[in-house]
Amino acid sequence: MEHILSFLIFFPAVAAIFGLLISNQSIKTYAISVAAIEFIASLLLWADYDMAASGMQFVEHAALIPSFGISYYLGIDGFSLFIVIMTTFMTMISIIGLTEERNLKNLLASILLLEMTMVGVFVALDAIVFYVFWELSLVPMLYIIGAWGSGQRIYAAVKFFLYTFAGSLIMLVGMLYIAYLFHQATGRWSFAITDWHLLQMPLDLQIWLFIALAIGFAVKVPMFPFHTWLPYAHGMAPTVGSVILAAVLLKMGTYGFIRFSLPIFPDASVYLMIPMAIIAIIMIVYTAMVAFAQKDMKQVIAYSSISHMGVVVLGTFALNSEGIGGSVFLMLSHGIISGALFMLVGVIYDRRHTKLMSEFGGLAKVMPRYGVIFGIMMMGSVGLPLTMGFVGEVLSLVGFFKVSPVMTAVAGTTIILGAIYMLNLYRESFFGEVTNENNKGLKDLLPNEMAALVPLTALVLILGVYPKPILEPINKSSGELVNFMFYKAKNSLESNERALEMYEKASQAGTAHHVTDADVAKIKASVDAHKETMTRLYQYNTIFKGGK
Repeated sequence: MEHILSFLIFFPAVAAIFGLLISNQSIKTYAISVAAIEFIASLLLWADYDMAASGMQFVEHAALIPSFGISYYLGIDGFSLFIVIMTTFMTMISIIGLTEERNLKNLLASILLLEMTMVGVFVALDAIVFYVFWELSLVPMLYIIGAWGSGQRIYAAVKFFLYTFAGSLIMLVGMLYIAYLFHQATGRWSFAITDWHLLQMPLDLQIWLFIALAIGFAVKVPMFPFHTWLPYAHGMAPTVGSVILAAVLLKMGTYGFIRFSLPIFPDASVYLMIPMAIIAIIMIVYTAMVAFAQKDMKQVIAYSSISHMGVVVLGTFALNSEGIGGSVFLMLSHGIISGALFMLVGVIYDRRHTKLMSEFGGLAKVMPRYGVIFGIMMMGSVGLPLTMGFVGEVLSLVGFFKVSPVMTAVAGTTIILGAIYMLNLYRESFFGEVTNENNKGLKDLLPNEMAALVPLTALVLILGVYPKPILEPINKSSGELVNFMFYKAKNSLESNERALEMYEKASQAGTAHHVTDADVAKIKASVDAHKETMTRLYQYNTIFKGGK
């Protein structure tokens, strides 16, 4: 288990290269085997994960460019553990359910290379390594959309690339400046994220750097107003591209907020809590209304995906263990449910080559197994109790309720609006009489489709009833994150108060000529910001009040 994270990163890439030597008849079986081995290896992480330990586990470290503090630094905690497992699981499921036959060898190689980059993002603890995997993930997805998509696939692929690449460049500038600040403070270069967590910065600098990184994360989520690339990408992408995009790639953005923004910029996170929540609520309400107006099944699910990611963002910026833990669990549930819904739309598209709801009706009579599984996933999407979607949404909303009951009430309309557009989709497509002759002879789910969809359905129901095995390590990491933010603000407060005391003594002694009024005002502003951060975190979290 010493180098299991490296195995998880590079095994799919090596297998993809060797896969080019496999015959076309055997390539899918080969890819499924590779993905299954990768999934089993990720489960070994869970089996060997120490629930009682704090901090990062399975750490690997090797210097790459020592003079600049760039290193091959990997590790996982309760946040990344299950996102890695979901990544390997959804990659395996997407390959099992794959029906594409055009240039299959290259497609499967692209999927495995994409899996390498996604796992790399979630286990990297060096900012440069993180950024390399982040950017590399664009290439296979660009190829998948452009080569195997439909309609305006080239336009959709280029728009996806340009949006995410432009946001990433701004994020890179922020990362480089953080490394520069660390060098100024310590005299050495480091791109280790865990080192950056210890860096103390004034509020104004935190805000600017928060925004720089947030732009890169927001484009990936995608958050309003950077969301316009997603419906095109989903609409034109092949089914496997939509499944992986919705299930995993979008989660890279919200993961970035948790891994970078909250611990590195605690004061800015508190200061910008309400603006971020407002953007999240716009995502929730606006895109839900747009989803209801769609006539294309895939577009309904694409816009609903943005709406649900708004709840993830809202929970993250509740800045308490309930909200953060709920948002991470919602990432997992959204990945499974939205991935399954895109796969289900792909099933009907393969048979009819249309995704328009008006072309269907009465599908439940023609394809009963398909109708049942679609119904369960639809209920999970709207957050029905006893489904996986309910757990994450409720925890996220409960977490933000401590911040603002009014804003939470508005955000809670996601459940009502979600029920409206999803039930409308189900009513138009599955109920009523079969009026279109082309639908009467449709085949129900095939064995490979059942093999992909039944495990997803089982997970949605099982984890909706008993989420504890996954929630416990996530909640533990959430508590540690909030606790770290609180004590980082406290240590910064004490440091700045000592600096003010020294300046006052020097001023009384007449030796403070090098200190300006602007310097003192800046420190006082930082003191106020640290106090506000501590007050808010104490107010929103029970862990500082003797709670669990």
